[in-house]
Amino acid sequence: MHLTRNARISAAVMAFLAALPLSAPGFAQSQLRPETVAEGLVYPWSVAFLPGGGYLVTERDGALKFVAEDGRQSTVAGTPDVYAQGQGGLLDVVLSPHFDDDSLVYMTFSQRTSEGAGTALFKAALVQDGDGYRLENGETIFSGNNRTSGGRHFGSRLAFSEDDHLFMTVGERGEREMAQNAATHHGTVLRLTADGKPAPGNPFLNEEGMQPEIWSYGHRNPQAAAIHPQSGLLWTVEHGARGGDEVNIPQAGKNYGWPVISYGRHYSGGKIGEGTSKPGLEQPIHYWDPSIAPSGMVFVTSDRYPDWQGDLFVGALRGQHLARLDLRGDEVVGEDKFLTNLGERIRDVRQGPDGYLYVLTDSDDGKLLRLLPD
Repeated sequence: MHLTRNARISAAVMAFLAALPLSAPGFAQSQLRPETVAEGLVYPWSVAFLPGGGYLVTERDGALKFVAEDGRQSTVAGTPDVYAQGQGGLLDVVLSPHFDDDSLVYMTFSQRTSEGAGTALFKAALVQDGDGYRLENGETIFSGNNRTSGGRHFGSRLAFSEDDHLFMTVGERGEREMAQNAATHHGTVLRLTADGKPAPGNPFLNEEGMQPEIWSYGHRNPQAAAIHPQSGLLWTVEHGARGGDEVNIPQAGKNYGWPVISYGRHYSGGKIGEGTSKPGLEQPIHYWDPSIAPSGMVFVTSDRYPDWQGDLFVGALRGQHLARLDLRGDEVVGEDKFLTNLGERIRDVRQGPDGYLYVLTDSDDGKLLRLLPD
């Protein structure tokens, strides 16, 4: 078959386009336009959306901020005493699924004890206080025994399941081998009742010597968690070492391998464990190498971004971008990078009641940004 000159040019262009990577540099970032909602936040960690308008934002040093829709900020009194060292501090914040009735707020934090600091869960009622809010009847309803000195690997994200149980991710505090021991909370996903007790049906509930709160173990430092909008299953994203950040769908009683298997290497360059797989240990559905240092995740359900419905967005600290994972069921079939021109560490990403995506930037002059389709 003989092609005309124009047809040959057309075929060459099509071949060139087909050979382009899934995310051509500089292309994807032009599809989102960040709009500043608030700035001057001090290492913000998590954001929750209030039904009456405005936002709750945790700051790592222990402050909880109310951010009004016009960006004005006030401190919410009544937060727990936190161990604000390294990666520790006031961490995740979520509203009760029945917030309109019970006004309850849940927060994770690094808790100081005589045995060292561990990851804990705090519950309180949010009460209107003039133009702002305060917390009342606050109590620590769960204290993890992942206690040690230092400020590494607390986790920690929260996600309420459809049956009102609360998933909580817990880091292994840099004590790698402890993540393989379900007698401790190091490197685990927990499944709790709304009162912080072990949830009925947990895999180790009646196993002597095991922690009854544990749902899955063998994790390193999971700093992202969300419920899949169709399946209702929990998904998590966790930090690897030098490479090996993972996306997992944790199943009851399963062991996710750290530090026996990993797709990364130690920061020294040395090999981790026994390789990338071993019988009886679970595989991630996706991993990054090199590491992006993931934190925060959300599934897009909004019609603000019709081409991305069902996709997963993950914040990147070291990578300084927002990653979009193109999903086909449980399979990642492509990836884009957004906000690369900001030069900011992305700590959290959420979808707001208005359907827009929001991100928090991780710095001493952190920002809450609304992401508009461009």
